[in-house]
This record gives sequence, structure tokens and C-alpha cells, in this order.
Amino acid sequence: MSIISTSFNLSRSPSVNGLRGLHACVFALGALPAGIMVLALLRGELGVNPVETLIHGTGIWALRLLLLTLAITPIRWLSGAVWVIRLRRQVGLWAFFYALSHFSIFIIFEHSLVLSTIALDIIERPYILLGTSAFVLLLPLALTSTQGWMRRLGRNWKRLHRLIYPAALLGLLHFFWLIKANRWVEPLIYAALLAVMLGWRLWRRRSALWPTRFA
Repeated sequence: MSIISTSFNLSRSPSVNGLRGLHACVFALGALPAGIMVLALLRGELGVNPVETLIHGTGIWALRLLLLTLAITPIRWLSGAVWVIRLRRQVGLWAFFYALSHFSIFIIFEHSLVLSTIALDIIERPYILLGTSAFVLLLPLALTSTQGWMRRLGRNWKRLHRLIYPAALLGLLHFFWLIKANRWVEPLIYAALLAVMLGWRLWRRRSALWPTRFA
């Protein structure tokens, strides 16, 4: 018997206290980037354009956590760790927190909440339209992430929450548009991860339908 199977069984669900500890760790890790950015702001360490630095920082963490949210289901399937799905909502809400912070900093500090200039910027700059569209898609997902909304929406809840895929794609395109020519490595890694997860989802869907079609 392997060392992994005897000493660390991922498929075994943690205790109630263990799960609380995991949620606490996820909360702390989710808050860490925000804490670092706030501390850097207070110390005056965000460079000559703090607003731009905060917009970039919150945006990149929104994308990273969005991809991590999408990765949880494949991780559960590959590892047999069913319990990790309980962390998905929390990770997804952290992704939305950073997306909301990203959008809020943009409209408050870049445009002083002047709707006409915000609308004009969205129309004239396609990458802002992509980012705004991604945020709009994430908004109903965050609002309906509770157990109560799951019961109210029934099967439609899963259909609604599939919007996370186009939201992630739009967010990635938004990021690609902003990247300079010599900094393609990071967005290409994210694109590869998203492609793998989308491919995995399509494969799983086809595998589920295959017996039905040829029965």
C-alpha cells in the first residue's frame, strides 16, 4: 500500500472542526492580497500611480481566484476529495470581492462616479467593455450563492452559475488586452488553465451523454 493512501486520504471528509479550520484558512488566504495592498497603500509603496496599481492588483486577483473556483470541481473529481466542493463558494465570493473592488476603484477614483464619463470609457475602450461585461456576469452569481437561492432556483441555479465560464473568458480577454508585449507568460498560463478546464467540462458532459445516445 502506498504512503499516500495510508497517511493521507484525500477522499476522507474532514471533521466539523477540520472543515471550520479549512474555511478559516481560505478566508485568511483570500484576505491576504487585499491586506498587502492596503498596507502598501498606507506606507506609500504603490508607486507613482497608486490607483492604477490597485486596479491592476485587484483585477489580477479576481481572475486568479475565478480560475481557482473553476478548478475545484476537477480537483474534486481527480482526487476523490468530495469535501473540497464545500470551499468553492467561499473562493468564488473572494473572486467576486476582488472583482467588485477592481470595478469600484475604477469608477470611483478614475471617474469620480460620473456616469457619463464611465459610459463613454466603456464604449470607447473595448477592454473596459470586456471587463465590465465579466463583472456584470459575476454579479448575479454572487447574489444567488446562498443555500436559499439554490432552493428557490432549483435546476435553474446550476444553469445560471454556468455564467462563470463566459465571465472567466471575458476577464481573461480583458487581461490579455492590457498586457505589454514582453509579459505574455502569465496570461498564457491562465489561458491554458482555462482551456484545460473548459475541455475537461466538455469531455465530462460528452461522457455523460454517450451511454444515453448509444443505448
